Amino acid sequence: MLKKGDHLPEFKTLNQEGKTVESKDFLGKKLVIFFYPQANTPTCTVEACNLSDHFEKLKEAGYQVIGISGDSVKKQKNFHSKFGFPYDLLADESHEILEKFGVWQEKTTFGKTYMGIVRTTFIFDENGICTRVIDKVTSKTAADQILEA
Repeated sequence: MLKKGDHLPEFKTLNQEGKTVESKDFLGKKLVIFFYPQANTPTCTVEACNLSDHFEKLKEAGYQVIGISGDSVKKQKNFHSKFGFPYDLLADESHEILEKFGVWQEKTTFGKTYMGIVRTTFIFDENGICTRVIDKVTSKTAADQILEA
């Protein structure tokens, strides 16, 4: 998994509108990237809505926010439209970005092992250096966890 001091990995993918987004677009800005397992599921919705509800505070602190999951552009668009998020949701169906950040990992639920996304938030400075990794994200207070950084 990416750790504090690491550089923002290069990536290129599509947002919920099907527009190309690249990691280089965020250089010069403080950036929050939150990885969530699946669009429109209960815990992911709580996290995404918490970040949306506190978006102005995050913006005032100088952060740009994006969410990434392994969902399709269509699923991201539906999720984005349903809740009116003020930030982009990026699609990574190939899991290329998930793997670069190290969040695509083996997980176990009810004794069943499978590959999935480990809910993680990364914070980067204006130079693309990771300043914090939140690997124990609390969905109901995700924004507070970021602002404590």
